[in-house]
Amino acid sequence: MSGKVGFISLGCPKALVDSERILTQLKLDGYDISPNYDDADVVVVNTCGFIDSAKQESMDAINEAMKENGKVIVTGCMGKGADAEAIKTANPNVLSVSGPADYASVLGAVHEFVPPKVDGVEGGHNPYIDLMPPQGIKLTPQHYAYLKISEGCNHRCTFCIIPNMRGDLVSRPISDVVEEAKKLVDSGVRELLVISQDTSAYGVDMKYKLDFVDGTALETRMQDLAVALGELGIWVRLHYVYPYPHVDKVIPLMAEGKILPYLDIPFQHASPKILKLMKRPGNQEKVLERIKAWRAICPDLTIRSTFIVGFPGETEEDFQLLLDWLEEAELDRVGCFKYSPVEGATANQLPDPVPEDVQQQRWERFMETQQVISARRLQRKVGQTLEVLIDDVDEEGAVGRSAADAPEIDGNVFINDIESVVALGLEPGDMVQVTIEHADEYDLWGRLV
Repeated sequence: MSGKVGFISLGCPKALVDSERILTQLKLDGYDISPNYDDADVVVVNTCGFIDSAKQESMDAINEAMKENGKVIVTGCMGKGADAEAIKTANPNVLSVSGPADYASVLGAVHEFVPPKVDGVEGGHNPYIDLMPPQGIKLTPQHYAYLKISEGCNHRCTFCIIPNMRGDLVSRPISDVVEEAKKLVDSGVRELLVISQDTSAYGVDMKYKLDFVDGTALETRMQDLAVALGELGIWVRLHYVYPYPHVDKVIPLMAEGKILPYLDIPFQHASPKILKLMKRPGNQEKVLERIKAWRAICPDLTIRSTFIVGFPGETEEDFQLLLDWLEEAELDRVGCFKYSPVEGATANQLPDPVPEDVQQQRWERFMETQQVISARRLQRKVGQTLEVLIDDVDEEGAVGRSAADAPEIDGNVFINDIESVVALGLEPGDMVQVTIEHADEYDLWGRLV
């Protein structure tokens, strides 16, 4: 055997970080990573089980890997319970099935079926000839990286099965998180995307334990972490923030430019009845007041959120409440999902399921409403000069993002001036000033200053 491992990573940024950690340890153990099935001695598939369409994508990936290679190790969110049994039933010859963040099981299976070798001799990693960068293997471009600060979740939202897959909240020590962040910055990362299942709850399981970072005493909590990361001189973006009262404390840091003026808050709905059925915080009128207060402190604040339409029991009145709330909140970036009865979600037992055609119609109305709001808010940026992080350079010019845009999920800033881009020698990771000249519902276009 050549000691090569193929790898397929599916799902959210948190799963991507799991993949990065597994790949880093495989490299340390002396394995090479193969980009294709033919050269791989074994293929690892990191699955996603959040909704039914994601499960089907994972099953398709496993089936393809079995067909093209035949030696497959499965891990991730489908690796537990009924989903794991379904995988074994569909593909009884898979070598191993394990749950999310179960690094030891994945690495043990790889070691079992492909013993590590160095220079053709079994024995594992040789530190003298196989140097590993301090930041480990990253699956993102060099200029940005995800920073996972905790695992699991203490919430029991009725539409979600993540606690069943990943367990209750387990926070990382703040000193460990900051140390990883520093290594990433030293490697050339210009933007850190802070992720977890519930970023606002960071440290609650540790009772906000006091820790020391560079001789400074910090509590293991979101605001102290934001202060520490804000000293690194790069973009810091907060994702998966629940609107707890202490979120108010990070808004001044955004206004001061310490961290990006960007909040990713999954509101999910606006109807008090539906929020109660979801087991989510239900006072959306108070949330509107807080949004206004946040914007008064930090006018450049961008708010991204996600919503579910067609939840069991949702009436036309509930849905209209959501549309009205959306109009008043004027959120910048919004994603919307039709309710998916994923196996194991307690919401599946609720009465009055919404028919699929009604779900589709409401999704379309929701997106039409939000597109008008997004276009209106982006139009206000025309004429402004924004700092832009370059993601790509192509034959037309350059593509980047402003502080308001997270990679993969938000919009882009297009610079269609190849002569200026070439003259400046722009590359991914460069920061430039761009004057905005045009906007649509999602993206911006501008010229270099």
